[in-house]
Amino acid sequence: MEGRRGEAPLVPPYETESQVKVTSVTRLQLPLKRRYLVRFDPKRVPHVFADVLVIGGGIAGIRAALAVDPQLTTVVVTKDALNQSNSAYAQGGIAGVLDPLDDIANHASDTMSAGKGLCDEAVVNMVVHEAPERIRELVTFGAHFDLKQDGEIALTQEGGHSHRRVAHALGDATGKEVMRAMIARVRSAEHAQVWEQTATLDLLTHEGVCRGAIVWNAQHGKTLVWAKQTILCTGGAGRLYRETTNPDIATADGHALGFRAGAELRDMEFMQFHPTVLYIAGSSRHLISEAVRGEGAYLRDCVGHRFMGDYHSSLELAPRDEVSLAITRQMEKTKHSCVYLDLTHLPKPLIRERFPHIGRVCAEFGLDITADQIPVRPGAHYMIGGLTVDLDGRTTLPGLWAAGEVTSSGLHGANRLASNSLLEGLVYGLRCGRGVSELALAQPDSFAAFPIRADGPQDTKEDHDLNLTDLTNSLQSLMGRHVGITRDASGLKEALTQIDFWNRYVSVREFTQLKGWELQNLLLIARLMATAAAARTESRGVHFRDDFPTTDPQQAQHIAITAT
Repeated sequence: MEGRRGEAPLVPPYETESQVKVTSVTRLQLPLKRRYLVRFDPKRVPHVFADVLVIGGGIAGIRAALAVDPQLTTVVVTKDALNQSNSAYAQGGIAGVLDPLDDIANHASDTMSAGKGLCDEAVVNMVVHEAPERIRELVTFGAHFDLKQDGEIALTQEGGHSHRRVAHALGDATGKEVMRAMIARVRSAEHAQVWEQTATLDLLTHEGVCRGAIVWNAQHGKTLVWAKQTILCTGGAGRLYRETTNPDIATADGHALGFRAGAELRDMEFMQFHPTVLYIAGSSRHLISEAVRGEGAYLRDCVGHRFMGDYHSSLELAPRDEVSLAITRQMEKTKHSCVYLDLTHLPKPLIRERFPHIGRVCAEFGLDITADQIPVRPGAHYMIGGLTVDLDGRTTLPGLWAAGEVTSSGLHGANRLASNSLLEGLVYGLRCGRGVSELALAQPDSFAAFPIRADGPQDTKEDHDLNLTDLTNSLQSLMGRHVGITRDASGLKEALTQIDFWNRYVSVREFTQLKGWELQNLLLIARLMATAAAARTESRGVHFRDDFPTTDPQQAQHIAITAT
């Protein structure tokens, strides 16, 4: 939302144009029908003032809040309970050089190799240099990593890594343990308030600067939170797909918030699919950690053939994009709905010790992972694209910072190296918290709300006129077919046509419930993803075009999208 003193509205006029204008190979402009989701009477909506607003309660958001100077008031807003985030569901671990036989240069090289020519070398070097300190810092926060007999942190190896450098906890529940410790830490921080079960609907801007956000929860309704500095840490977009490892909250909210407010988004064609998601027809999907293959598990097809040797010399430890594509191709060859992870040749005590959580989940479906093969297939896992940020987490919109999965920092390039995501959240969360502190401390404490006029949408029909669940399911199916692991021009065109059709009657409505706002965010980001995927006429990393199956050196550059 945009504000100006006097008669000008806080919300800029929306555009009626719906065509995407490609101004260059790397830069796209996307006119919007709406830049806001809700209307409200500012005289009837409560106003809250804070020095720093953190939107999102995962590893990046909490690390940011903890890094904010204690002299400043900080509000952390999270859509669900604080323990519900992509971070909490992370299994494998956090990558960092803790073994004397490893070195920083190896970690950097592995990261850039996985990124297929789109990593920012300065960002990679900065992040991997900070990794050991960030991991040890978590120990001081109270996180209990798995240890070797000598008391040192135990390390495992995952796909794309040249050394064992992944620190893990509770065997295969690293995110749960790390977030337990960090949540306890932020709850005890006197300068930080945590608002749970509170959704962020739109960012507030004034004269081209982010000034906070409008939030909503079922108990209090809408609230305007005015802040000197705002940090977006809202996580990913996995719920654009039926097959995903992400929890229900991963509905691309932060990506949409930033885009509507005028921030640049980048690399939106790059959605990483995790190769191994438990596939039981009719059940919810569960991640089967890459660490399973790191410990020696095989991938077999429905006739028992260990097929990865047909696709890559690193076999099961190839980078994720290679493994996901190989599984997809093998499923096509065999005309079978999944492939299988085989751990039966590994020592049973090792399996039980390293993968207790996976063992329990599989047992619910009658599978003994020490004796049975695990049915798996790829699922949407990590959104590489997001808000463009610099080394400290500044976005292109003044007053708005971002960290974690909602960003495009340049660390991951075209394919994220395993276990670099929690690391990125820690490094950039810390940098954002320090950066906003410096600015907020220098800003005056005399808060004032800016004049607001929030005009309503053209269509004010009731929510129940639409079946939101059916629409969301249809979008997920469409994205899986045409903007999934493999893409082509005709499929992307069909996806954009259908998304634009849905937007004709969904984007113009004002909803009064969370599912409606989430659907509007999903549709917007689906359009950005399909647009970027259509513009990249090559195959690179997690973006594979059947009609352009080779990598074009001339396209080793980012695709950025802004709203007009």
